[in-house]
Amino acid sequence: MWIAPERRSLSRWAVPSVVLGAGVVVGAVLAADGRSGTALVALVALAGYAGYLAYRRNEPALPLSEGFGSGTRARAHLRAAAMTGDVLTVAVVGGLTVQALRGADITAYAWLAALAGATYLLSAFVGGRGL
Repeated sequence: MWIAPERRSLSRWAVPSVVLGAGVVVGAVLAADGRSGTALVALVALAGYAGYLAYRRNEPALPLSEGFGSGTRARAHLRAAAMTGDVLTVAVVGGLTVQALRGADITAYAWLAALAGATYLLSAFVGGRGL
């Protein structure tokens, strides 16, 4: 059948693979331009984002905790918080990539991306799910 899990599992890897591929391409372009430090930072940021997407690829739903209460309102609040985090992460990684390709300073974006990654890793460990 076309909906067999073997066929669907490949599509769950598509977006993390594209992001990782974009990181390799951006890193290669920047390295060819002689900006190896910026290339490494951009590659690490995009590889980290690809890892984040790969880690979350099998999540059918977000787990609820006591901090969000219970019921429909709690699920809506938790999804809104997760969506906010996702959008801000895309904005920071996207901004870092664009600024790196433009040749501008990426220090602020690099620190924000590192803070986002560290916060997510810490919350995954504390949340009990682990890596």
